[in-house]
Amino acid sequence: MGGVGKLAKAIGVSQPLISNWRKRGTTPKAEDCSAIERATGGLVTRRDLRPDDWHLIWPELAAQTSGTSGPVTEAPHG
Repeated sequence: MGGVGKLAKAIGVSQPLISNWRKRGTTPKAEDCSAIERATGGLVTRRDLRPDDWHLIWPELAAQTSGTSGPVTEAPHG
């Protein structure tokens, strides 16, 4: 993606707002999280941005990931 300014433009928010999220550790609004996920092609997810309440905001994601607490990995072959 490259840079705070580029991300801000891509999601339609101000650069200082993104800087505040980073510096102060504040949580972006749900709609901003969705926009960030789209703008980064999924490199930064809604779940990453709102680890404490993502499952309440986006229950469809909880249904997709039920039973997993992290990324799905392939089982070792043996």
